[in-house]
Amino acid sequence: MRRACKSNASELSIHKVLIANRGEVACRIIRTAKRMGIKTVAVYSVADSQAAHVQLADERVLIGPSSAIKSYLSIPNIMEAVRKTGADAVHPGYGFLSENSEFATVLESENVVFIGPSADVISRMGDKLESKRTALAAGVNVIPGFDGIVTDADHCIHIARAIEYPVMIKAAAGGGGKGMRVARNDLEVREVFLLCIQEAISSFGDNRMLVERYIDNPRHIEIQILGDRHGHVIHLNERECSIQRRNQKVIEEAPSVLLDEGKREDMGKQAVAFCKQLGYFSVGTVEFLMDRAKQFYFLEMNTRLQVEHPVTECITGIDLIEEMFRVANGFQLRMTQADVKINGWAIESRVYAEDPYRNFGLPCTGRIYKYQEPQHLLGVRCDSGVNEGSKINMHYDPLISKLICHANTREDAIQKSIEALDSYIIRGISHNIPILRDILSQPTFHEGSISANYLPDTYPEGFKGLSLKERDRSQLVAVAAALFVANELRSRSLINIPNFQIRVEEQDSWHLFINFDQEQLHVDVCQTNGQFRVDIAGSATFSIDKNDMKLSELIINPTVDGKTRVFQLLAKSAGGEYQIIYKGNLYTLYILSRKASKYLRLMPKKLHEDQVNEVRAPMSGLVKSVLCSEGDWVMKGQELLVIEAMKMQNFLVAPSYAHVKDVIVDVGDTVRNGETLIRLDC
Repeated sequence: MRRACKSNASELSIHKVLIANRGEVACRIIRTAKRMGIKTVAVYSVADSQAAHVQLADERVLIGPSSAIKSYLSIPNIMEAVRKTGADAVHPGYGFLSENSEFATVLESENVVFIGPSADVISRMGDKLESKRTALAAGVNVIPGFDGIVTDADHCIHIARAIEYPVMIKAAAGGGGKGMRVARNDLEVREVFLLCIQEAISSFGDNRMLVERYIDNPRHIEIQILGDRHGHVIHLNERECSIQRRNQKVIEEAPSVLLDEGKREDMGKQAVAFCKQLGYFSVGTVEFLMDRAKQFYFLEMNTRLQVEHPVTECITGIDLIEEMFRVANGFQLRMTQADVKINGWAIESRVYAEDPYRNFGLPCTGRIYKYQEPQHLLGVRCDSGVNEGSKINMHYDPLISKLICHANTREDAIQKSIEALDSYIIRGISHNIPILRDILSQPTFHEGSISANYLPDTYPEGFKGLSLKERDRSQLVAVAAALFVANELRSRSLINIPNFQIRVEEQDSWHLFINFDQEQLHVDVCQTNGQFRVDIAGSATFSIDKNDMKLSELIINPTVDGKTRVFQLLAKSAGGEYQIIYKGNLYTLYILSRKASKYLRLMPKKLHEDQVNEVRAPMSGLVKSVLCSEGDWVMKGQELLVIEAMKMQNFLVAPSYAHVKDVIVDVGDTVRNGETLIRLDC
């Protein structure tokens, strides 16, 4: 990325910036500010007292309790921190107050620089109706829809019929995928309209809704904009953000495999025209939807830094945070449109604290006890806001890190991303690396055949984990056997040291029984010439370098038949249980020697207890509504209650036809992941 001008320290009018945010974006802003010679102030809630961004900043101020509404979203609390520290500028990052026009106005009234666009622009673009009208005035393609406010569900149905189904119902003040639902008929309109309003009020404090035609199976492409206060606006090419779950992005890349130079120029020109019509300055993003015929339509304008901005930085070499500071200082842009090039390909994978096996990723909470980023790999960048010991809690977004991989070609960037994900160490909390890696391995992704419906189309029954091919399966078993033998050899070497005065005979071959995937395999291992030779039931044979079996390492890179592989040994027990991460997924194998296997067959079988029929919380959150009562009979799939987590509404349904035995929670209760909420008699 381009560096700041050498003379910038004396020319800057900004000397101290307060970052009104947390997590990885706060760390990202602090690093660039320090490089530019700007002092930094971190604000934090009680829950974030030990957070990475707090430790990184020059100064730090406590702004309230853990709840975001009482800390990071509290304008009075943040303004008090500004006054206390003497900060002459505030960078809002993204989320929280980044698109709050009132916040920008308050800062301006106290002569504090807001690192972003004007309050007027934020206000206008925060209203979906106003942004759509601005797009029309600038000659930008827009999605057909209702240009007004929807009053109630009946009105919404009337509008939807006129537009023609399917339709998108969304919050006029919305963003980040919140307050948005698709409806394909009158019944669905009634079901989702109230839910959208609840999310809109919770997220934005605004219940205004609008309706427009739903672009089925669209591509989500956005244009990065950079403008100064002197009327200069350029675009920094596009980003492809089509792979999403619940309208929130998961994987982004730049450039887009779909666009040729002509289409890129057309979209860029419309985005620039839109921003000039608006009088926009600072960094921003104009988002478009593209249909199957490659017709593109304006979606919204984001008047802030985007989560996925690093991929643009990688292919252009431009530090967007630095440019935001320069524009806020009143400097003109240092480049013209002709200066903006595309250098290679970049892919960002959002690593979340989520369970990917439930609805493509339900948020999880907990503490990270071991954390290691794969930044030893060339071309890999990690923007994170966590350290070992960091806690992911229910109050904030569950993002752990953004993994950005840059290479000369798209295929190289994909392979680099896969290698980086395989080498990412996260212990103590569930995460979505398994599904990220699987997406990047899919033939359809390699072909560029993606859309906003990619996840449900690719995994119609939900993500179930990687189904190993026969050769990969055998390779996993072989490495597990080699790890077992390496552990045996290490134990023997320790026992044979002179102080113990115990001698155990040397051993060169082992006959093992390995239980994996409901199958027992006979595996023979012998060591010779620095190699483990592993034979699996006479069906496959592997040679594994003995010196690669470093049991103390977090990442094990065995050379298998001359090729280096990536494994993680998560845990092993004295009972022969080995938990191994391979190709992003966790596998459990049970490994026993011939003698141990013989004794195990003599052990009595443990009886399975009957399972209690319960509805449990799939994540920590707040109970927003309870839709059943004790004594009710409910049908399979019937909605029982709604939990809100990370400002998203999540319905819990009955697993079968059942009698409600006990409703344990009430509206307003805070529940933890796995907590029993309702008991059923089936």
